[in-house]
Amino acid sequence: MKPRITLKKIAREFGVSISTVSKALKDSHEISEETRGKIKAFADYYHYKPNNLALQLRSQKTSVIGVIVPEIVHHFFSTVINGIEKYATEKGYNVMVCLSNESYEKEVSNMSVLTNGSVDGLIVSIARETQQNQNFKHFEAIINDDFPLVLFDRINDDIECDKVIIDDVGGAFKATNHLVEIGSKRIALLTTQDFISVGSLRKKGYIKSLNKNKIDVDESLIYKIDDNLDLYEQIKRVFAGKNPPDAILAVNEIYAAIALKVAKESGLKIPEDIAIIGFTSGLISEYTDPPLTCVEQHGFLMGKQVAELLINRIENTAPVEFQKVVISPNLKIRRSTLDS
Repeated sequence: MKPRITLKKIAREFGVSISTVSKALKDSHEISEETRGKIKAFADYYHYKPNNLALQLRSQKTSVIGVIVPEIVHHFFSTVINGIEKYATEKGYNVMVCLSNESYEKEVSNMSVLTNGSVDGLIVSIARETQQNQNFKHFEAIINDDFPLVLFDRINDDIECDKVIIDDVGGAFKATNHLVEIGSKRIALLTTQDFISVGSLRKKGYIKSLNKNKIDVDESLIYKIDDNLDLYEQIKRVFAGKNPPDAILAVNEIYAAIALKVAKESGLKIPEDIAIIGFTSGLISEYTDPPLTCVEQHGFLMGKQVAELLINRIENTAPVEFQKVVISPNLKIRRSTLDS
């Protein structure tokens, strides 16, 4: 008996994208006649059968797109959702938002419900627990069924779909360079556990800047924060040593705001004694005392980009090959690094 064949397996056999295989099987003239012939012959030989239930459900267009985010308490995710909503509305689509609450099981459950005929396509930022256990079978399942999917911010490069990210390495590089330029020598990094992609990439940018500026990388200044534990108590440790840092780069504005609070409680002046930078320019960063310098991630723009990619994929106007859009962040300098 021949093994069950899927779109993904056919794509791997010919070294093309799943979208290319799907279009070839539908006899699309976007694909060359030679490639169409080879793919169709291979599919026929292995008795490829599309998931008829999924096709039937998706043939009934809902004009709704689904969004799954890990949380909405962070300003970044709320601005991304605003950007998605803005673009989708202009194109005649409604938006349905679900939270994974950083849970693998919740993410799987949300995807199962949304892809069962509720929405025409899906936008996802991967949950922390999913990244930790590296189990992406639920994404592979919908990709094998040719279901439109776009990942943003927290992605995995092995998942074959469109993606939108910011240049996390570049953003952390710019931020660390700024701290060096204002005279900082001992720059601490408040980052996530390594399995969270954005934290890992921002750590790379931080180290890249230190290397460029010929500053030794001191592993004792790199603090990997566990979001399941008390953030305040973990960040207090940064200030407890005999030789504390004179600057902090935090990979989100929550860590940065807590670091600012602890520094002030410790009697330190900001930025004279310690300078602080965070990622994401939200209300927290704007209204701390002093306001926090931050890496602006352009969440609203990212939201519009992911919605555009998804709707183009839904309406079959996207390029054959999947796209990866990288948005460049910029530094918004406030009084936590420059006393003005």
